[in-house]
Amino acid sequence: MSANTTNDMTSGSPIRLILQFMIPVCLGNIFQQFYNVADSIVAGQFIGVNALAAIGSTGSLMFFVTGWLNGLSSGFAILVSQWFGAKRYDQMRHYVAMSIYLAAAFALAMTVGLLILNEPILRIMNFSDEIMPDVTAYMGIIYAGLIVTAAYNSLAAFLRALGDSRSPLYFLIISAAINVVLDIAFIVCFGMGVEGCAYATVIAQGISALLCFIYILRKYPILHLKKEDFRISFHSFGRLLALGIPMGLQFSITAIGTIIVQGAVNVYGEIYMAGFAAAGKLQNIIATVFTAFGATIATYVGQNRGAGKMDRVKAGVKYTQVMVLAWSVVTMALVFFFGKYMMLLFVSASETEVIDVAVIYFHTVFWCYPFLGSIFIYRNTLQGMGYGLVPMLGGVFELVARSAIVMAVAGRTSFAGVCLSDPAAWIAALIPLVPYYIYTMKKWEKKSKAKAASQIEG
Repeated sequence: MSANTTNDMTSGSPIRLILQFMIPVCLGNIFQQFYNVADSIVAGQFIGVNALAAIGSTGSLMFFVTGWLNGLSSGFAILVSQWFGAKRYDQMRHYVAMSIYLAAAFALAMTVGLLILNEPILRIMNFSDEIMPDVTAYMGIIYAGLIVTAAYNSLAAFLRALGDSRSPLYFLIISAAINVVLDIAFIVCFGMGVEGCAYATVIAQGISALLCFIYILRKYPILHLKKEDFRISFHSFGRLLALGIPMGLQFSITAIGTIIVQGAVNVYGEIYMAGFAAAGKLQNIIATVFTAFGATIATYVGQNRGAGKMDRVKAGVKYTQVMVLAWSVVTMALVFFFGKYMMLLFVSASETEVIDVAVIYFHTVFWCYPFLGSIFIYRNTLQGMGYGLVPMLGGVFELVARSAIVMAVAGRTSFAGVCLSDPAAWIAALIPLVPYYIYTMKKWEKKSKAKAASQIEG
């Protein structure tokens, strides 16, 4: 194994290590989101507002589906990072192999189930008959390609567990560029409509997964699996699922909340659907820094927890909190003052009503970005330490708060009332996370002091 293939985060400056890891993850997240964003931009510019509404309004559903797979992969990778931090590479490879079994099984089961339930789910979300055919076709193709989504998420998660956040970025840049080219080719040249966007997304994701796989084969001997690594262990399955399922559920629970909100927005009509969808796409891009810090701290904490260096865990969380708050201030200013102009990425300047809807959303939620950013810190820190239940509980709090606001205001107040569901959810999610993090760190400090005292007495 060459020295530069992995990134040991158990020594060195926490700030430097976190930033070096975070920046590629952030850029990678942007490019991964660019699949759906590119679909929305091309559809909005070349097909029309209804096409933008059809594709853009599936964002919450896409988050539900892909979030579950991403959560599973991230949860599985925590054990990989812990064994890597402990320098137990045989155990690490075994858990990689078991993760592959589970990721493939979940992806195939989801594909079958979601294809069967495609239209019933969309009906529940209050999609109009006007755009229902487009939405059904788009999501059907996405569901059929879930196996390649799972493949990329898993392979990228393994690389990040070993401290390599740059390689997945490079592959995503390539595939994102391919996605844009295919979007334009399928829609503008071949007139395939929204189905063309879906095919472009699946093909591009498949390419990124393939590139990841080839790179691991060539550059990562530490991840080269042998026949004995694939020997089925139900104990290992149980350990992986104990982390993967709560993380997957945490993403899915959050997504269910956004689906509920989307259903409430859909009642207001296509203009509001398009404006809300475009605002959400932009907000997701801006918030990728938050998610990148979350992914970074999970790997950082996982490696240091595996190495038994909990003092570095505490320091890393503190520094990350400061950086997240700094970025929150920047994002608040961006969306409040410039959100209107950023909407021109998705719609033409003549679509003033759509832009106005997006502005209403931004002005309603911008003040709560520090809370949104903090969710990723404490949730991912706890996950990196091996705690899956409380982060999932944070998702439950988020769902309850979001649902309560929607039920209270949907159809009874203006669109801005529905938008308040996001700030309520972000604040609520922190209620179980922060106290439990404080509790776990105090417990560690108490245990560390007791151990030190016993050594002195001995």
